[in-house]
Amino acid sequence: MADPVHWARYHWQRLISTENRAGSSSSNSSNKCYQSSKAIVKHRIVIPCLGHFKEEYEKVSKLYMNNRIRTTKYTWLNFLPRNLFEQFHRVANLYFLFLVVLNWVPLVEAFQKEITMLPLVGVLTIIAVKDGLEDYSKYKMDKQINNLLTKVYSRKEKKYVDECWKNVNVGDFIRLSRNEIIPADMVLLYSSDLDGICYIETAGLDGETNLKQRQVVRGYSEQVSEIDPEKFSSRIECESPNNDLSCFRGFVEHSNKDRVGLSKDNLLLRGCTVRNTEAVVGIVVYAGHETKAMLNNSGPHYKRSKLERKVNTDILWCVLLLILMCLTGAIGHGIWLSRYAEIPFFNIPEPDGKSIPPTLAGFNMFWTMIILLQVLIPISLYVSIEIVKLGQIYLIQNDIDFYHEKTDSTIQCRALNIAEDLGQIQYIFSDKTGTLTENKMVFRRCSIAGQEYCHEENAKRLESYQEMDSEDEDSADHQCDSSTPMSKWQGDNCRAVNEPLNRKSLNQLSGSYPALGGQGEPGEVPHSGHVAFSSPIETDVSPDTQLLGKFSQISSHFYQQSEEASSKVSLETMYITDFFLALAICNTVVVSVPNQPRQKMRHTSLGRMPIKSLEEIRQMFQRLSIRRLSSSPLPSVKESSSESPNSFVSKLSIFRMRLASPALDGAAQRAAEPHNTDSPENSQVPQEIDMTNVAAGCEHNSAASSVESSPLPKLCYEAESPDEAALVHAAKAYKCILRSRTPDQVTLDFAGLGSLTFQLLHILPFDSVRKRMSVVVRHPVSNRVVVYTKGADSVMMDLLRTASEVDTNNSEMEQKKIKERTQKHLDDYARRGLRTLCIAKKVMSDEEYAEWLNHHFLAETSIDNREELLLESAIRLETNLTLLGATGIEDRLQEGVPDTIQALRKAGIKIWMLTGDKRETAVNIAYACKLLEPDDRIFILESQSRDACAMVMSKILEGIQKNTSDKKSPSQNPEDVSAGLSAQAPGFSAGLVIDGRTLEHVLHDSLQNIFLELTEKCRAVVCCRATPLQKSVLVRLVRNKLQAMTLAVGDGANDVSMIQVADAGVGISGQEGMQAVMASDFAVSQFRHLRKLLLVHGHWCYTRLNNMVLYYFYKNVAYVNLLFWYQFFCGFSGTSMTDYWILILFNLLFTSVPPIIYGVLDKDVSAEILMQLPQLYTLSQKSVAYLPSAFWITLLDAFYQSLICFFVPYFTYYGSDIDVFSFGNPINTAALFIMLFHLLIESKSVTWIHTAVTVGSILLYFIFTLAFGATCKTHNPPSNPYWIMEKHMADPVFYLVCLLTTCVALLPRYVLRVLQGSLFPPAVLRARHLDRLSPEARREAVKRWKDGSAVNCRVEFQATSGSSSSATGAVSQEESTARVSPTSKTPFQACPRDGLVAGTCSSPDIQEYRWLEL
Repeated sequence: MADPVHWARYHWQRLISTENRAGSSSSNSSNKCYQSSKAIVKHRIVIPCLGHFKEEYEKVSKLYMNNRIRTTKYTWLNFLPRNLFEQFHRVANLYFLFLVVLNWVPLVEAFQKEITMLPLVGVLTIIAVKDGLEDYSKYKMDKQINNLLTKVYSRKEKKYVDECWKNVNVGDFIRLSRNEIIPADMVLLYSSDLDGICYIETAGLDGETNLKQRQVVRGYSEQVSEIDPEKFSSRIECESPNNDLSCFRGFVEHSNKDRVGLSKDNLLLRGCTVRNTEAVVGIVVYAGHETKAMLNNSGPHYKRSKLERKVNTDILWCVLLLILMCLTGAIGHGIWLSRYAEIPFFNIPEPDGKSIPPTLAGFNMFWTMIILLQVLIPISLYVSIEIVKLGQIYLIQNDIDFYHEKTDSTIQCRALNIAEDLGQIQYIFSDKTGTLTENKMVFRRCSIAGQEYCHEENAKRLESYQEMDSEDEDSADHQCDSSTPMSKWQGDNCRAVNEPLNRKSLNQLSGSYPALGGQGEPGEVPHSGHVAFSSPIETDVSPDTQLLGKFSQISSHFYQQSEEASSKVSLETMYITDFFLALAICNTVVVSVPNQPRQKMRHTSLGRMPIKSLEEIRQMFQRLSIRRLSSSPLPSVKESSSESPNSFVSKLSIFRMRLASPALDGAAQRAAEPHNTDSPENSQVPQEIDMTNVAAGCEHNSAASSVESSPLPKLCYEAESPDEAALVHAAKAYKCILRSRTPDQVTLDFAGLGSLTFQLLHILPFDSVRKRMSVVVRHPVSNRVVVYTKGADSVMMDLLRTASEVDTNNSEMEQKKIKERTQKHLDDYARRGLRTLCIAKKVMSDEEYAEWLNHHFLAETSIDNREELLLESAIRLETNLTLLGATGIEDRLQEGVPDTIQALRKAGIKIWMLTGDKRETAVNIAYACKLLEPDDRIFILESQSRDACAMVMSKILEGIQKNTSDKKSPSQNPEDVSAGLSAQAPGFSAGLVIDGRTLEHVLHDSLQNIFLELTEKCRAVVCCRATPLQKSVLVRLVRNKLQAMTLAVGDGANDVSMIQVADAGVGISGQEGMQAVMASDFAVSQFRHLRKLLLVHGHWCYTRLNNMVLYYFYKNVAYVNLLFWYQFFCGFSGTSMTDYWILILFNLLFTSVPPIIYGVLDKDVSAEILMQLPQLYTLSQKSVAYLPSAFWITLLDAFYQSLICFFVPYFTYYGSDIDVFSFGNPINTAALFIMLFHLLIESKSVTWIHTAVTVGSILLYFIFTLAFGATCKTHNPPSNPYWIMEKHMADPVFYLVCLLTTCVALLPRYVLRVLQGSLFPPAVLRARHLDRLSPEARREAVKRWKDGSAVNCRVEFQATSGSSSSATGAVSQEESTARVSPTSKTPFQACPRDGLVAGTCSSPDIQEYRWLEL
C-alpha cells in the first residue's frame, strides 16, 4: 500500500504547485483590477487573534461588530424620548401639542391646562404602551438568541469552550456539530465528511428544507485531522458586508502569498443548520448585524393604504373648516366688542387700566377658538383606525376557511395597515408555477432521438390517482421514495420532528431567524418536515413499455460500439442511454437514506475488511480527491505551453481514476474501471442489478421481470426544484438510479451497464440569463469528457450543431430530422400545457477541455467581475451540442383555481399571468384555469424591433376601436343593478399574449402608453418568458400610469420584486421556500383562498372602515358645531355651555367605543352571498361608500343635526332663567342619543355586542355626569356643574327635549334610508335581503341574479364580436398569421385536478401578430 500512497502524494504536490503557479500568474492581472476597485469598495481583512496576528488583530477588530444582535427599537433610557419623537411625526399629534402649548398662554387660554392635555396624553400613552409591549417581546427573543451556546476556540485554554453567541467575534474559530445552528457567517475550513462537504439546511433563511452543499476551502480539504487554529497562518480578504445571499467574493492568502479564491460554496450563513456532518470548523468573517441574514432582515415593511391617504386629504378639509369657523369667531368677537365698547362688562381693562383694542382681542380670540373647537380634528380617529384594523386582522386570521389541513397552515397577515386595500383591487398579477399550479412536477412524456414515448401507462395511473381523496396520501407524502414494489405506500420518514422553539422564534433567529433548536444530541433526528417534491404522484412513474423494452439492448460493450457505429439501432441506443444519464446526472440532487434521516447515501466499504490501516488509507484517498469547479487543479499557462493539453488531461484523468473511492460492492468494483478496454469482462457487470418498477400499483413489466431482482436500499432525493426531482425519479423508473453524489463523482446504477461512477469535473448551474444547466463529467465507459446540458428549448435549439459541422451526409440528415421531430413534439407538449426541457450533450477532446479549463480557471480566481467571467466561460462551453431529446412535465392546477379566477373576473378584477414558461404552455394553462375563455379573441404579439411593436399594437387598437364604434352595446336597464355590476370591460372580448423579448420593447417609455391602452381593452394578459425584473416593472407601470390598485401573488424568490412593488403582495407558501411569503403582506397556502380574502374580507374591511371614518367626521363636526352655534349668543367669547371635563370626555370616552365595534363587526352582506355574487365587489372597488360627495353630504348632515340639537333646546328654554350648564346639559345629552342612534341606523347588522356597547355608553354617560355633579361643586371656576344632571332627571321637560331633538335630527336620514330601501334599493341592500330568505328561495334568487348577469354579458358580447374579424384585417397577411378552429369550442377538455387531457389543442380565435423584420 505504500507505493500508491507515495504516488498519490507526489502527484498531489505536483498539481498543487502547478495550481499555485497558475494562481500567482493570474493573480497579477486580477490584482490590478482589484486595486482599482479597492478605492471604491473597501474589502474586509479577517485574521485570527492568534500568534503573530495578535497586534494586527487588535487594530482590525475594532472596525467590526460583535455577534450580539438587537432588533429592539428602544432601550430603557431612550424609550420615552424616542417614542415621543416618533409619535410626533404624525401631523395630528403635533397639532394637538400645539394646542396644549397654546392653552398655556394666558391671553388665549380656553380650558384648564390639565384638561387640554388629557386627549393628547391619553393617545400618546396608549400608543406608547403598545409599542413598548411589542419591543419587549423582541427584547426577550434577542436575549434568548444571544445567550445560545456554541463552541469557540479559546486562546487561553487552547481548546474549544462553550461561549454565548453574543461573545463571538470576527476571526474566532467555531466548531459545530450535527443539527447545530450556525451562529455567524463563517468560512468553512474543515468538515468531518470524507469529501470535505458540509450539508446545511437553509429553512430559516428561505424556507427551503432541501439540503445545500458547502465545501471546505481548497487547500484545507485534504487534511486528515481537524484543523489546528494555532497553526493557522493565513489571512482572509473578502468583500464588505452585504445582503446578497447568493454571492460571496474573496480569497485566502497564505503565508507564502499564494491565494485561493472563495465563493458562496465556502460560506456558512448564520441561521442555517448543519446536517449530515458530524463536525465542521470555520472562521467567522461576518458577525451580528453584519451577517447576510441580519442585513436581509429589514423589519416590517410599511405601506400606506389608499384609504389612509384619502383620510389625510379630508382632514385637511376639516382644518380649512376649522380655520373658517375660528375666523368667524374672531371677527364676530371684534365686532361684538366694538359695538359694546362703552360697557365695561364686555371690555374688562388690563391691570394697568388700558383696554385691549377690538382688533387685537379678535386676534387673540382666533387662537382661543382654535383651542375650543379642537375636537373638529379627530385625534381619536387615528387610534380608532389602528384598533379597528387589528380587529379586522384578527378575524381574518381566525377564519377557518383559510386553514389548509395538508400543510397545517393558515393565512398570515404580515402587514396590519392595508387590510382595507384588499377591497379595492383592480389588477391581479399572478405567477403560474406554484401559484396557479401545484408545483408538483409529474413526468408525462418524452422524446428521444426524434421518437416520442407517450407513457400511456403513466397517464392512466395519473387519471385514476386521487391524491386529495386518499387517506394514504397524507402519510405517504411524508415518506421517502421506495425502491421495492411493496413499499410504495410505506417507507420510513426522511425527517423526524425536533422543534424545540416555536415558529416565531424560529423565524427570528436569522433575519427572519431560523430554528432555534438547541444543540442536537448525537442520536437526535433533525426536524425538516417531509422531503420536498416527494409526494407519491411525483415519485411514482410508470415506464413506457416500448422504451423499457429497448433497455434490454443496452450493455457496456454495445454502448461502446454504438458511439462509433452509424446504424439507426446503435445510434438510438446511444441516444437513449445518454438521455437517461443526463436526467440522472445533470442536477444537484442530494441522495439520502430514510432509515438514517437526512444522512447522505454512501457506498459501503470494500469487503468491510476490519483493518484499520486500510480504512485510514481509504480516507486519505478520499481527501486527496480533487474538487470540482472551484477546486479543480489547473495547469498554469506556462506549463500548458510546454506540455500538451492531452498529456495534462490524461494525467488529471488517471489521477482522478486512481483516487476514486474504492468503497464499492463486488459488482460496483468490477464496473469501476470501464476505461480498461483490454478486458471486456470488466466493462460489463456479469450479473445485472434489477431495478424495481416504482409505478403505483403496477406489476413488473415483462422486460423488467426478466431480470432477477435484488433488494436495494431505499433512497430519498432532495432536490432544489421540482423539475429536477421529477427527472431523477423518471430516470429511476427506467433503472437509471442515482446512488450517491460527492463533489468529485456521481455514482448511479444503469441497467445493462452496472454501477457507473462519473468523475464530476464541473457544474454550471442554472441562471435566468442562460436558462440552462450543464455538468461536465468524464464518462467511465468511453473515458471521454462529456458535457450534459438541459434547458429551455428557446435557447437550446440555437446551441445545436449546425449542418456544416456534421461530418457525414447521413448523420447530417439524421440530426436535422431529430431536431425537426423533437421541435414538433415540444410544440405538442406545450399545447397540452406541459413544461418542456431539451436534453443535449457534447463530447470534448482532451485538448478542447484543457483549453476551456484554462479560461475557466481565470474566471474562478477573479474577485471582481467573477459572475460575468463565469457566464462567458459557460457560454463558451455550451456550444455545438448534440440534441438527445426532450421531456414533458405536467404541473397540475391547484384545486379551485378556475372557479377563483372566474369569480375574480366577475368581480371586475383584471388578471395578468406573468410566467417564465414558453408561450404555448402559458396559453393552455390560461385556458385551463379559465383566465382565457373559448370565445375570447386572442392576440399573440411578437416583435423583433420597437418600431414594429408600436405599429402592430396601433393596428390592433384601430381594429378593436372600429368594432366598438360600429356596434354599440344595447342600452341597459338602469334598474337592473346586478346586470350593470356584472359588465366586464365593455367592448371587445379579447386577450393578449406577449413574450419576454417583446416586453423589452413594450416597456420602453415611448410605448408604455399605447401598451396600457391595449391592455385596458383586453380581459386578460398573459406574459410568457418574463424575467423577475420585467414582472416588477409591469406591476409598477400599471400602478403608476393607470393609478390602479394592484395585487401581486407568487410563491418563489423570482416573485419577490413584484410582490413588494404592488399595493398588496400575497405570498403562496408552496414548495419553493418562503422567500415570497417573507416579502409579502399576506400569505396563504392556496390560490383559491384569494377568493374569500378579496371578495369577502376585502369587501368587509373596506366598507367597515369607510363607514367608520365617515361617522367620525360626522360625529366631530356635529359636536363642534354645537359649540360654534353657542358663540353667537355669548359674544364669541370662546366659552362653552358644557363643563370642560364632559366636553373633552364626550369624544374621548362616551362615543368612542361604539364606532370601533361598528368598524370591526359590521356586515353589510353575509360571506355566503358575497362568495356567490362576486359582482358586489365592484361597490368597494369603485369606492362607492367613500366618494367625495359622500364626505360632503356627511358634513351637511352633521350641520343639520347640530342645528336641530342646539336650537330645539334653545327655543324650549327661551325666556327662562336657567343657567348656562342647565342649558347645555340637555344639548349634550340629546347629542349623545343622536350620535348613537345615527350609528344604529347606519349599521347593517346589529348584534348583541352592538346593543350592549350602545347601552353601556349611555349608562356610562349618565353615571359619570351624575357622579360628577354630585361630588364636586366647582371644577373650573367660576363654573358650577353641581347637581345639574340630578335636577334634569326629575324634570319631564328634559326627557321631552331629548326625545324631540333626537327624532327631528334623525328623521331625514331615517326617511332617506327607508325610501332608498323601498323604491330604489342598491345592490347591497338587495343582496342583504337574500339572507332573510329560506335556503331554497335563496338559491333560486341567486340563480336568477346570475342568469340576469349572464344574459347581459352575452348580449354585450354578441354586439361586439360580430365584426371582430375586422381587427385581423388591420395587419397584412405577410405581417400576421391567423390560426382559427371554429369547430372547437374549448381548447381541450381539462380537469383542474387531473391535469390536461391528451389531445390536440386547437385554440379558437387566436390571432398571432408577428413582425419579424421591418
